[in-house]
Amino acid sequence: MIDPVVDESWLLDHRVVLADVRWYLDGRSGREAYERGHLPGAVFIDLDTALARHASPAEGRHPLPDPETFAAAMAAAGIGDQDQVIGYDDAGGVVAARLVWMLRSIGHDAALLDGGLTAYRGELTTEVPRRPAATFTARPWPADRLASLEETVAAPGVVLDARDRSRFRGDTEPVDPRPGHIPGAHSLPCRDNVDAEGRFLPVPALRERFAAVGADGTGDVISYCGSGVTACHNLIALEHAGLGAGRLFPGSWSQYAHTGRPAATGD
Repeated sequence: MIDPVVDESWLLDHRVVLADVRWYLDGRSGREAYERGHLPGAVFIDLDTALARHASPAEGRHPLPDPETFAAAMAAAGIGDQDQVIGYDDAGGVVAARLVWMLRSIGHDAALLDGGLTAYRGELTTEVPRRPAATFTARPWPADRLASLEETVAAPGVVLDARDRSRFRGDTEPVDPRPGHIPGAHSLPCRDNVDAEGRFLPVPALRERFAAVGADGTGDVISYCGSGVTACHNLIALEHAGLGAGRLFPGSWSQYAHTGRPAATGD
């Protein structure tokens, strides 16, 4: 498979499908942002309909979609089994990482565009590409890339929380029913994986970040966030740094917070 992070120059030598995966926690429309300007040739992938199914207290705000729903959304966007997909957003890849992680988890070539829209040097377009519907085979989500709530709570390895540190500490909680984090988890805010332009830190710096919280490539790593979206960015960064694939807890804090389990606060 290709590296999970590629740069703009890499695109010049490869035929790919660009996927714009903008989405905003504050309620702004990612599709409207796409329509105002996007990378030439990019299709829009909607997080809420293509990359998640309906929220519930039992499963969290962005449960993984059924494989058939995901496959249908990819096919409708013109993404086929043989297409290499490069995802981007305007937030350093923290949203687009969900699409990239989902594709890579089922063995499909996909990567994040380093820097995404923020670092792109070319002209944007409002032209929507007309890609014909493709054939995309539905594949089950692999069990070895996922962690359940029970597995996350009892994990002998490293559990990473990708949210901003203020949410980890419990200083604030704007979305979910209570503040705090899963006891024993380590704070590793995914937005700190990138610089001010949204480009990933050099691999040695990423490895140092992970090593500081015990993720040195020798043991199991589980990543979570608020709803299982930005947690994928830590998993992409982990793989990009050569430290293994890790596992995603899809329900994340939005699932855990609805249980009666204890919440930890502070650092």
